[in-house]
Amino acid sequence: MNKRSILTSPLPTKALSIRQPWAWLIVQGFKDIENRTWSTKHRGPTLIHASKGITRQEYEDVADFVRNLNRADFLTGNEAAPIVLPALEELQRGGIVGVATITDCVPSWAARVSQWHMEGQFGFQITDAKALPFVPCKGALGFFDVPADVLAALREHA
Repeated sequence: MNKRSILTSPLPTKALSIRQPWAWLIVQGFKDIENRTWSTKHRGPTLIHASKGITRQEYEDVADFVRNLNRADFLTGNEAAPIVLPALEELQRGGIVGVATITDCVPSWAARVSQWHMEGQFGFQITDAKALPFVPCKGALGFFDVPADVLAALREHA
């Protein structure tokens, strides 16, 4: 599914707010699990909202995590291109940055299903993630309804 087909079909009306650079990693197709302390029954296409808040230390912690993944891939012979995070200042925040499909919620007590799945966390399994044109939008905790004007702006940018 390409960006154009997502925007010409009905847009999802629910979004999930995710801190950067995790949101970037999802919409670029690297991260296939979103970790949460709570479970969800939500399934299907979902807009990805990049929250405004991030500290330099949070960014550096994610960068360290990604460097460790890249190193592990190299050591195990995985020939995937290394993940290169954008600079903190380049990450879009405070709006919709993409869309993805949530296909399942892995229980917190289950074995890890992905290198992105954190032990003891519920894992929202993600497929078909795509970046979309950035549209400013106020976020909220959990899944939230996307305002009609934001959906209209997303369609306009198609």
